[in-house]
Amino acid sequence: MYCLSKHNRFIFYNHFIFQKNISLVQGKLIIFTAPSGSGKTTLVKHLLKQDLNLSFSVSATTREKRAKETDGKDYYFISYKAFLQKIENGDFLEYQEVYDGNYYGTLHKELERVWAMGKHIIFDIDVEGALNIKRAYGERVLTVFVRPPSVEVIEQRLRRRATESKKTLKQRLDKAVAELAYEPRFDVSVLNDDLDTAKADAYEIVSKFLVCEKVL
Repeated sequence: MYCLSKHNRFIFYNHFIFQKNISLVQGKLIIFTAPSGSGKTTLVKHLLKQDLNLSFSVSATTREKRAKETDGKDYYFISYKAFLQKIENGDFLEYQEVYDGNYYGTLHKELERVWAMGKHIIFDIDVEGALNIKRAYGERVLTVFVRPPSVEVIEQRLRRRATESKKTLKQRLDKAVAELAYEPRFDVSVLNDDLDTAKADAYEIVSKFLVCEKVL
């Protein structure tokens, strides 16, 4: 049976059995993952505004800060050398090297920070990082793959951002094609062809997961 109701816009890949439990015994982890340009960041920002007791997991990165980004809010911007030192120290739950040698990762202390506030953690990370966290925390994790209508739509969205060079745009599109093949490895997939509908779908999935204890 599903505590999450089946919906023809949701695709469930893992067969879950849930037991109702509205108490928050342990903080849970909700991961939104997708190829760049699929809209996962927009959905995560929407969920953070809802009454779901969520807090955003801020990733660390070695890439340069963009205009309007804030250190400690959008990312922890650290140097390449400092990132490698944190890897050596075992400070990361997961990390990846992507796009011209830039690193991205989730610090253990970030999870501790959010759980110390009595909140659940919501992530906006790439597919490899999502799978690594799922392996580490198992039943406490819900992975949501945000499915774009097509690769062509991803390209249109990335071009509208006006943040990519010709080279990085090609890199992101090539990576997007590869990442789409990962979709069946996640717990649930949400189609993002209409943003308002995708927001409603995401809210339904997450809110029901948070009041259920998963028993495989």
